[in-house]
Parts: sequence; structure tokens; C-alpha cells
Amino acid sequence: MHSRRKFLHTVSLSAASLPFINLKKSFMKDHFDETKTLRVAIMGLGSYGTRVAEAMQSCTRAKLVGVISGTPSKIKDWQSRYNIPGKNCYNYETYDAIKNNPDIDAVYVITPNALHHDAVIRIAKAGKHAICEKPMAINPQQAKEMINACKMANVKLLVGYRMHFEPHTLEVIRMRKAGEMGKILFFQGLSGFVIGDPTQWRLNKELSGGGAMMDIGIYSVNGARYMTGEEPVWITAQETKTDKEKFKDGIDETIQFEMGFPSGAVASCLSTYNMENLDRFFLNGEKDFVEMMPSTGYGPIRAKNSKGEIQQPDVIHQTVQMDEMAAIIFDNKQPVVPIDGEEALKDMTIIEAIYKAAKTGNKIML
Repeated sequence: MHSRRKFLHTVSLSAASLPFINLKKSFMKDHFDETKTLRVAIMGLGSYGTRVAEAMQSCTRAKLVGVISGTPSKIKDWQSRYNIPGKNCYNYETYDAIKNNPDIDAVYVITPNALHHDAVIRIAKAGKHAICEKPMAINPQQAKEMINACKMANVKLLVGYRMHFEPHTLEVIRMRKAGEMGKILFFQGLSGFVIGDPTQWRLNKELSGGGAMMDIGIYSVNGARYMTGEEPVWITAQETKTDKEKFKDGIDETIQFEMGFPSGAVASCLSTYNMENLDRFFLNGEKDFVEMMPSTGYGPIRAKNSKGEIQQPDVIHQTVQMDEMAAIIFDNKQPVVPIDGEEALKDMTIIEAIYKAAKTGNKIML
């Protein structure tokens, strides 16, 4: 099966000959006072859950201590692989009992999109911090309910925006804020791959909430916002569907969308499940440009401007993300780009507007 997980890994192989740095010895050491450890249970033990678990083995402030799964064999395997005690293992019927488990601080929800809403609310009611993979929900209303539940329970709600901690990305944001690019005029985001197995949950609207836009297009939506430093005020969109059998009603195959920002900057983006190797951001200003390619894959990320390659360390995104999340939860650290529920709600609101624009042909004002 050619999944998004495989795509995000393989699309970056052109630069993979450059080794990742040792996070403990360099990048992470300077960023945290290694004190309190975030003890995490992962819900959903699929391919991305496994990637997060492996990355957490290099964390300095986050530790995998529990699992939640509907598959007993996976629980048994993870117990053995990661030395997880039986008292920290739950299934989807029993995990409300984490309320009485003082050895778990947070639960990372890595399940199909439509399951995020109920899981996060249950986690909040159990008094645990919630980390949710993106998209946070399948619509803005669900996202608002998740935010409210976590506020009422006085727990944090964080979303897995790993790119918000990626060094090349942060350097481009710094350059833009410092005025090195001048006034920002244009952003382009290309996010896409050819999806495989037609029976997978990502092509089931009841589980995914949509197609390519929810899965891979969200990177261009979110990237347009943090690259320009603005929120869009209008949206237009056009949908193309070449395979109505594979991409049934409610599952978008390809959407081209445009966004306008208060400064006059515009964004032109593409989200697709039917074109390979689309992982590129381009930011153009009056003084300079930046091209990122790969821009959102699992790494290495590459960026360049008129002066040449932008040099930054290569990191394991999920390792950095989890350690940074520990600092946000325990130290109230404020990231350069937010990763809270309100940040994710903005993306959900924009995606809803993109779908509306594509369906009606109208320009949607935000």
C-alpha cells in the first residue's frame, strides 16, 4: 500500500544521504532544562504511531509509557518492544481508566480522523493532556468541542504540527520576520502523492472526513499561514476528479485552491491523491525568495534562497516535537508557531471554506 506515511518518507530521499544529527548531543541539549519528563501513552498503533514511538526513544523529556489499541497482538508486541508495563495498556473500551493511572501524563491520539473528537474529549475527562494528530477533527464544530472539553478539564490540547519545530522551517520564518525577504507577495504550496489501497480508511469518508485535502493538503493550508505570517481573508477552489470509483462522493482527489491575505499577498496551492512527488513550498518577497523542497516530508528538509542553500541541522521531527511538547506542557513554553487547538481550528475553518468554494464555485470570504 502506497500510503501518505510512505510518501512523506520517500519523497525526501533525494537528500537522504546527509545524516541526521544526534539530537541528544546537539540540537535538543541547548533547548531544554532536562527536568520533568512527559509520560505518554500512544493511542493507535499503526505506521505513524510506530514512527512516533521509535522517535521517542531519542527524546530527552518525553517517554513512551503506555498504549491504547483495539488489537491485543499489537499491545503485546509493543509491551515487549518498548518495555511497557501491563498496567499502562488499555483498549478502546477501557481507557477511561487512565484517570486513575498517575504514571501517564498525556495521550497521543493517532487514529483515523473521525475518531479524534470522541477520544480527545474522553482523555480530557480523564484529566490527561491530549495530543492529537492532524487534522484535529473533521470539521470546525468538532474542533471547538474538543477545545472546550480540554479547557473545562484544565488540560492542554496540542496538535501534531511537527513542521512547527523543524529547523529549516523556523529559519525561513525568522528570515521573513526579520525583513530579509521584504514584503511577502506570493506563496505556492504543492502537496500530493498517488494513494494506494482503495479500501483503506483514508478513502472512507466516515473515517477520514474527506480526501487528499484532509490528509496531505492540510500541509499547504498550514504552511501558507506560517510562511506568510498572515491569516487568509478569502478563498477560491476548483476540484478535479478523474476516478469516481476510487474517489467516491466526499473524497476529494485533487483540489487547486487560492487564498488572499490582508497585505495583498496571495497563495496558490494544490492538494492531490493522484500526482507523485509533490512536496514543495515557494515563498516570494520583494527582496528575495525561498524554495523548500522537500518541504514537509519526514526529512531531510531542504531550503534555498538567492544566496544558495539555507543551512540548518537535520532532525527527527517527531523527537523534537515530543520534547518541545513536554516544554509546552510543563514549562508553558511558547513555540514560534502555535500547536494548540486554536491553531488547528483555524486550519479546519479554512479547509471547510475550501470545500465550500470547490462545491459552489464561489469566492468564500473569511
